[in-house]
Amino acid sequence: MNWLVGWFGDAQQWLFESVVQPLLFYAGMANLLEDGYAATGWLLVGLVQIVIMVCVIAPLQLWRPVEAVTDRRAIRVDIIYTLIHRLGLFRLALFFTLDPLWDALMGRLHVLGMPAFHLDDIWPGITDNAWVSLLMYLLVFDLVEYWIHRGQHGYSWWWKLHAVHHSQRQMTVWSDDRNHLLDDVIHDTIIVLVAQLIGVAPGQFVAIVALTQLSQSLQHANVRMWFGRLGERLWISPRFHRRHHAVGIGHEPMAPVRNKKAHGNNFGVLLPWWDMLFGTANFELRYDPTGIRDQVRPDAAGRLRDYGQGFWSQQWRAILRLMGRA
Repeated sequence: MNWLVGWFGDAQQWLFESVVQPLLFYAGMANLLEDGYAATGWLLVGLVQIVIMVCVIAPLQLWRPVEAVTDRRAIRVDIIYTLIHRLGLFRLALFFTLDPLWDALMGRLHVLGMPAFHLDDIWPGITDNAWVSLLMYLLVFDLVEYWIHRGQHGYSWWWKLHAVHHSQRQMTVWSDDRNHLLDDVIHDTIIVLVAQLIGVAPGQFVAIVALTQLSQSLQHANVRMWFGRLGERLWISPRFHRRHHAVGIGHEPMAPVRNKKAHGNNFGVLLPWWDMLFGTANFELRYDPTGIRDQVRPDAAGRLRDYGQGFWSQQWRAILRLMGRA
């Protein structure tokens, strides 16, 4: 792992000195140089991800698409979501708002006697290996992500926000970050809290987030791909996740899923193991249309629900749903 860390550090240093540092000096924000260096790391991760998405995953969509592209405007909106998140704009907003509150809270708890804890210290000699330690933290975060996702579907108020993500009927490599901003704040707050509690190192945290985001980009791609009978049970494929987005299927308990109270199936983010363990896995080899039932099936009054077309309309209509006005 040392060569990868070294390469990333050199690239981060070059990008910071060439672009970010001059901008901070020009804006009179030299007091934020240390934070700017950390932000440069996230920016670099996002740039690498976008290059992989464009050069590797997008060609796969052209090679074996599930469906023809019919709504390019919806895809352009998804690109806006992707740029906001992958280039660090959303994280920058959190830095100036919620991060100081978290730092103050955790600092206060440590002053009051809460001991510092690192999960990889519980298995000395084994977790000293960087790859083993990374895998341990990845498993914990993936389990947390699974239950966050279950909550997004299980609580009606949370679903009203999360529905922004599922209302995309033209899924592509750009669809992963299509989320309501408040939904992202709730999600990131939980993840940061867990990171603080289990003591994950900053470098490992960045690596886990980067791997998770890139894998999810592939999962949402418009590509007819599955990993085989064994592979489907080792890592989540585009087929497995598309089943979660399927109209009238992914958001509702249906056979052969065992857990009828799960409000859907295939909630896993990286590993299908949690779905298999908690009875929410659906391994049917199908590629169904995606979206939400009330987008395509009228209610008793013959109306279809409008989830918004542009970025701001999607955000606003979710707020209206929370207020019971849409």
